[in-house]
Amino acid sequence: MAGKKILGEERRQVILDLLLTKQIPITGGDLAKLANVSRQVIVSDITLLKAKGEPIIATSQGYLYMPSSNRDAMVERIVACQHAPDRAEEELLLLVDHGVTVKDVKIEHGVYGDLTASIMVSNRKEVEQFLTKIEKTQAAYLSELTEGVHLHTLMAQNEGLLLKAENALKEAGFLMKSYG
Repeated sequence: MAGKKILGEERRQVILDLLLTKQIPITGGDLAKLANVSRQVIVSDITLLKAKGEPIIATSQGYLYMPSSNRDAMVERIVACQHAPDRAEEELLLLVDHGVTVKDVKIEHGVYGDLTASIMVSNRKEVEQFLTKIEKTQAAYLSELTEGVHLHTLMAQNEGLLLKAENALKEAGFLMKSYG
């Protein structure tokens, strides 16, 4: 398909088929190259697919198809944490090392209200990729807007893993509160 521009519905079907077959996130840039269109066109396509009810999530590593059966098998818990930006790596590694997926980060901003960003990191490699992207783009952590206070939605295969991760957060001085 190199060189041939894939149009409209056909392109969205190609994107959907690719996301359905991959178990790892696919970047917008990679999808754009495949379809010979701009990354912005891909962003629009993903928005249209989501509007049709396709469970596509945008992660720091790329787009991922998340069927409800995968989500239903996981248990979730929201934890409130606080730390300086230089401890973000420590916090994320601690969580993934306990078998937990960090689904997102949320803050309550005084002007914008609730802000949520998908993270979707489950292992050390994904944490490294996320942190590298933050560094390369010179993006600020959302928690920098709230003196380090933020929420994470954590996902795991069972409550036991969430409890162990929560205890580790507490021992490391990150945990403010848990909402199980």
